[in-house]
Amino acid sequence: MENSIRDTYFNFSQVDPTTLKQAINDTLFMTLVSMVLVFVIGLVLGLALYSLSRNHSGARSILYGIVSVISNIFRSTPFMILMVLIIPFTKTLVGTMLGAKAAVPALVLSAAPFYARMVEIAFREVDSGVLEAADAMGASYWQVIYKVLVPESLPALISGLTVTSVSMIGFTAMAGAIGAGGLGALAWQEGYQRGNYTVTLVATIIILIIVFIVQGIGDFLTKRTDKR
Repeated sequence: MENSIRDTYFNFSQVDPTTLKQAINDTLFMTLVSMVLVFVIGLVLGLALYSLSRNHSGARSILYGIVSVISNIFRSTPFMILMVLIIPFTKTLVGTMLGAKAAVPALVLSAAPFYARMVEIAFREVDSGVLEAADAMGASYWQVIYKVLVPESLPALISGLTVTSVSMIGFTAMAGAIGAGGLGALAWQEGYQRGNYTVTLVATIIILIIVFIVQGIGDFLTKRTDKR
């Protein structure tokens, strides 16, 4: 009886290696490409939020409020709803609304504001005395940023990117359920909808392995860059 149940629910011969390999490639593509863009956009946006928050003049305060509201809108909108809302934009940008490429715009718009907030917080935690010392030595604005601000906040920046990356992997799984491909699509379409629990199990395990690898790398780099 137990063997019959095991054979019914977990038959690993039902897992197509070619399909599985393509799903893994799609998930890695969505995650890596999106995270590169999220890192760049989030860093620039976070720096803008930090710089505007330091100056309380009327114009800068209003601009900070506008950027902050826009950022909050994108990071607060549920990912699947955001992906559906920007379908016209996605189709114009990448030429299709299906496949791994089509998921990238929604992934970036959802995660970049989230990472930008983490960047802003990381910059704010830098000791003000260090910044004042750099200003006193005649450092320019950009010298303060890349010689003081970024190096001092690097562990927090890496940690924030790690957290964002893990969330991004979860987003790719959700994107797969509405046509983006990847392990999420494999688990949902080939696994759950067809009653093939083995495919769902395998896809889930691989997603977890990817998460553990990303988290491990992030933790390692955070510890290596932490000077405390």
